[in-house]
Amino acid sequence: MAGQSNAPPVIIKRKKVVSGGGHHGGAWKVAYADFVTAMMAFFLLMWLLNATTEKQRKGLSDYFNPSIPLSKVSGGGDGTLGGESIFSEEDRTAMGRGGLASQTGAGEAEDNAQAEMVKTVKEALFDRGGESRTMEQLMRHVVTRVTDEGLVIELFDLDEASLFKGHTAEPQEVTVQLARMLAEVLNLTVNGLAVNAYVQSFPVPLVENPGWELTADRARAMRSLLQGAGIQATRFSRIGGFADRKPAVADPASRRNNRIEIVLLRRDR
Repeated sequence: MAGQSNAPPVIIKRKKVVSGGGHHGGAWKVAYADFVTAMMAFFLLMWLLNATTEKQRKGLSDYFNPSIPLSKVSGGGDGTLGGESIFSEEDRTAMGRGGLASQTGAGEAEDNAQAEMVKTVKEALFDRGGESRTMEQLMRHVVTRVTDEGLVIELFDLDEASLFKGHTAEPQEVTVQLARMLAEVLNLTVNGLAVNAYVQSFPVPLVENPGWELTADRARAMRSLLQGAGIQATRFSRIGGFADRKPAVADPASRRNNRIEIVLLRRDR
């Protein structure tokens, strides 16, 4: 009995288990997840505002506006962006999608025709670039892009090869060859044409900027070359000389600014 009286007492501890992650439970996790989701939504919104055009933003707005049927979104097609990709700005503008014309069968047919025309000309142009070494050298002077007006074919000076002789409107042989090639390609269509000329800025400010007369003369010279190569005179809608007012690159004195633009106009221009 004495041995039993000296035995240590038995102590039973009961632990209270608190579910939910401690003093504040799991609420902080929910709050943090909401914060992360909100930040993702914010950055997605900023990206969309930067990556889309005004027309596409209007389409997005229409999509989330319950008072506007989805078939009437500004994009002119199915879906939030009107059937367009935010990465196809150049080709999209030439096709003329969106607006009232796209809501009619005739407008859609015209848009398809414009898109097919652009595709045909671009493919024909760059197919010729692979025909020979000479054509490959010519194509180094050429870039294309699509604008609201239509397909722009830009011819520009290279450091080692200019389109015109000095500060004159007398074309180099490369320009004559380019005009012949372009005439073949442009005659695949019947659309109107515009010819614009630009030059680099002159190093010293002059009372009268000679670029105006020079670019006007070069635009006339290119129109004459294209017409002489087989393009009908009635297809030319306008020519223009813009001096050094619209540089193609940041440095206004760069030779890259010496260029000619031949615009294959949309039929509604």
